[in-house]
Amino acid sequence: MRGDRPRLVTPQFALIVLSGFAYFLSLAMLTPVIPHYVEDELHGGKVAVGVAVGSFAFGAVILRTFAGRLGDRHGRRILLIGGALTVAVSTALYGIVESYWWLLAWRLVTGFGEAAFFVGAATMITDRAPADRRGEAVSYWSVAVYGGLAFGPALGDVIRGDGRYDAAWLTSAALALIAALLGLATREVAHVTPNSETRSLVHRASVIPGVVLFCGLIPLAGFSTFVPLYVERFDIDAGPIFLLYGVLVLTVRLSAAWLPDRLGGKTAATGALTFTGTGIAIVALWPSIAGLIVGTIVFSAGMSLLYPAIFVIVLAGIPDNERASVVATVSSFFDLSQGIGAAVCGVVAAFAGNRGAFAAGAVAAGMGLVILRRFVPARVNPVLPEPAP
Repeated sequence: MRGDRPRLVTPQFALIVLSGFAYFLSLAMLTPVIPHYVEDELHGGKVAVGVAVGSFAFGAVILRTFAGRLGDRHGRRILLIGGALTVAVSTALYGIVESYWWLLAWRLVTGFGEAAFFVGAATMITDRAPADRRGEAVSYWSVAVYGGLAFGPALGDVIRGDGRYDAAWLTSAALALIAALLGLATREVAHVTPNSETRSLVHRASVIPGVVLFCGLIPLAGFSTFVPLYVERFDIDAGPIFLLYGVLVLTVRLSAAWLPDRLGGKTAATGALTFTGTGIAIVALWPSIAGLIVGTIVFSAGMSLLYPAIFVIVLAGIPDNERASVVATVSSFFDLSQGIGAAVCGVVAAFAGNRGAFAAGAVAAGMGLVILRRFVPARVNPVLPEPAP
């Protein structure tokens, strides 16, 4: 990094990332737990599994754009702390009643907390980044996201063991509480000016890139939901596969954090969708442990670039007092992809098996690539100068 460039990774930046890591570890450790709980304890089928996983995302969609408005008007910190606390309380209540509808209700509430936390934390990260390094900042922030994805499922498998679901719920809740406590030590960026104007809940600049993100992340919904069930045919646990995925994504994000800023959002997103679709197609078409590993490697290369690339596209030209609304809108498409994607993949899996769910993800990634190339301009508006502190 050049000596004349402002420092990006500061103690406050690192604190937000650490809080995010605890938070995403809390969520990701339930990735292999929820499908088994629905099938083994609640006696649900493939569609029930997909809906249970996806209901969390539907809850996030309901609140996400309101969280963006709140973050622009009253600051990001309240979202980070309040969201983590909501996740902690709701997750602790999952197993109080052994009922599918009870689980769905609290998964929705967890989604409310997810909406608030993510908008608050992700916007605080971009607040602290220079305009020409926001893709890099989002890449470093995603260390929290994919650190959780890397280690969370393995942790969930170990804690769940042979039916210890209550221990899994309580451990997840404790990690979310740690995220909230770390959030208490965060500070707002002084130069962010509250936005008191009445604006649409949906920020229009984020819609088309958000649709691209939606399509590109449906493969992740199918992968996360059905790999834990798919690997049973090979008599292995899903934890090592998710660990491989998460570690590879982390490696690319850390070693090539500068890439989306350097290449430009559209070029980086094109590569991301190509690798994503190819990787999940390999998993679908090559039914073996080798196919699963090779496909996961290619898939992780795409996932490592997609999210930062979309953020480079949507944040260009956006003033800081609209940033939370932009983050909220584009991340709503993330939630929709996991909610609708998990449900759609569940329906496909009911008719075509787990490999059918992976194939559906490959088709969705191809659709995202077409929309990106056709409707997203190669160059977006120039970045506005940062306001003086």
